[in-house]
Amino acid sequence: MTWWQSLLLLFGLLSVLLLTGLPAAFAFLAVNLVGAVLYLGGEAGLMQVVRNGVASLTNFSLTPIPFFILMGEVLFHTGLAMKAIDAFDRAIHGVPGRLAVVAIVAGTVFSAISGSTVATTALLGGLLLPQMLRRGYHPRLAMGPIMAIGGVDMLIPPSAITVLLGSLAGISISGLLIAGIVPGFLMAALFLTWIVYTARRRPEWAPAADAAPVHGWARWQPLFVHVTPLVLIFVLVIVAMSAGWATPTESAALGALATVIVCLLYRSMSLQALAKALAGTAAISGVILFIILGATTFAQILSFSGATNGLVALVQESGWPGWAVLAAMILILLVLGCFVDQVSMMLITLPFFMPMVQHFGWDPLWYGVVYLICMQLGLLTPPFGMLLFTMRSVAPREIPTREIFASVTPYVLIGVAMVLLVLAVPPLATGLPNLLLGK
Repeated sequence: MTWWQSLLLLFGLLSVLLLTGLPAAFAFLAVNLVGAVLYLGGEAGLMQVVRNGVASLTNFSLTPIPFFILMGEVLFHTGLAMKAIDAFDRAIHGVPGRLAVVAIVAGTVFSAISGSTVATTALLGGLLLPQMLRRGYHPRLAMGPIMAIGGVDMLIPPSAITVLLGSLAGISISGLLIAGIVPGFLMAALFLTWIVYTARRRPEWAPAADAAPVHGWARWQPLFVHVTPLVLIFVLVIVAMSAGWATPTESAALGALATVIVCLLYRSMSLQALAKALAGTAAISGVILFIILGATTFAQILSFSGATNGLVALVQESGWPGWAVLAAMILILLVLGCFVDQVSMMLITLPFFMPMVQHFGWDPLWYGVVYLICMQLGLLTPPFGMLLFTMRSVAPREIPTREIFASVTPYVLIGVAMVLLVLAVPPLATGLPNLLLGK
């Protein structure tokens, strides 16, 4: 069987299984079993699948994932996140589209202390969306910022997806976590600019607040009391990694411990809240780790079948310039993002893309940030963007799905512009890791 026949067989079977609605984890495991029999030697291949699964789940580089997820779950279930939203709501006045601005600012802070994109979107959607609609905000200006800032969660550490990408792609996890900071905050700033511009151009989309503004220390006290500790947790995680005091895993553990301590100091931690946070962490981590179970074997089967080497050699011998190959890779990610989840995108593409990165000598951190932004866009692109479904679950039923799709369109275009900006100015991604880690 030639390499292209093997490629068609493996991806054809995978596509059929995914189209039937089978969860990605089970689809990859099924393909792995077929590939093990065909390419790894029958029973010996099946044993190799088991060994690879055990090795993938005991990989120490994956241990930051549950700690990062736990940070967000604790904040959400103890109510400290909601107090932070109230603090932003009180502090921000006189800005066009104020509640949409609050969504972006609060979401950015949550991105800095939460590893769960969906949780951030669900929280902001459940709390802010009803308020905005009740005050007369246009649904597009109400829903768009909440979904857009949820995607930024993937770039700003701590990020479970970033840890997973670094582990699967062989990129420095600490470097990749830090590399997403500048693009993530810059994207949030672009979102804010668009919101203010839209609110000024169409003031009927964002009616002015009817409540009287709070002045003096009473305006800023909640921000100082409830938001400063969250920012300090983010600083603790980043400084511990960049100064070499702790590994990414140890930094994640420090962040989780600091989050629990902050909640205890505010007397918002209860056994019930802790139980819910631990259960949520276990559920989300379990899904991620179960999908990882098939990653190593899938990549190995592609290699043994000759599909990886054959496709990489075809591209390398084609004489395409590096920019054309990179453009094709980005286009593939953007198209895949419309149909499959982010973890499946990584499992499908990384076995082919990382050899290209090595062949053309691209900086892995720079490429990793571009890859993350493309995956972030996948969360927002119809018809199957995960955050679109999350918003559909919290938005009123009278709002049609097409409005949800339309509300996110400007932010997708901003994300595409951000990809082009990072491509044109690589130091946006590599400058901070080089400064802090010397990478």
